[in-house]
Amino acid sequence: MKKKFSTELAYILGLVCLAIGASLMIKADFGLTMIVAPAFVLQTKLHAIAPWLSLGMMEYLWQGVLLLATMLIVRRARLSYLFSFVTAVIFGYMLDGCLALTGDLPSMLALRFVYYIFGVLICSLGVSFIFRTYISPEVHELLVKEISSKFSLQSHRVKMGYDIFCTVTAVALSLIFFAELVGIGWGTVVCALINGFLIGQFSRLFDKKLEFVDVLPLRRLFER
Repeated sequence: MKKKFSTELAYILGLVCLAIGASLMIKADFGLTMIVAPAFVLQTKLHAIAPWLSLGMMEYLWQGVLLLATMLIVRRARLSYLFSFVTAVIFGYMLDGCLALTGDLPSMLALRFVYYIFGVLICSLGVSFIFRTYISPEVHELLVKEISSKFSLQSHRVKMGYDIFCTVTAVALSLIFFAELVGIGWGTVVCALINGFLIGQFSRLFDKKLEFVDVLPLRRLFER
């Protein structure tokens, strides 16, 4: 028998996992997670003229651009999309907080590999949780969900394509702004290639073991 699991709790755990996973990958310094990489390059470029601009802030500003792109692709605008931007802002603050907490972790090479492995796994787990909630996800996940629904595609396959897009975008921005790779490494590429697969594995495990149910009567609000 499947165990019941709150969709609202899945939303919270998803954001927490994404923030922790991203911060661990940044600490590992083998290459940022692909969804954060474009914002990292932009924040690095703008730091000289806007030192107050944190990575978390740049992340939700970048997601604002992606939200506009999503609406153009699916050719519609919904109230729930606005909530996705609110989620992006929450994630931005959580990311800055997790970066502060992981900043003092030891940086021995062996531990960096541990940070990287757990970072990739936790990020994938976070996305899988987000896919199981009705609450508007970050724009990254919203884009994947909306395109999957619009064109009847499997979400983890669309996620894999989106991760590769983010990696290519970050590489292009790095070369344009700095003529070298910034925040991009072998870890970014590996994560982009396997993240979709890992999300699929977590999703199948969830479907086998858990039944996601609403605890709060808010679903209609987020379906508008």
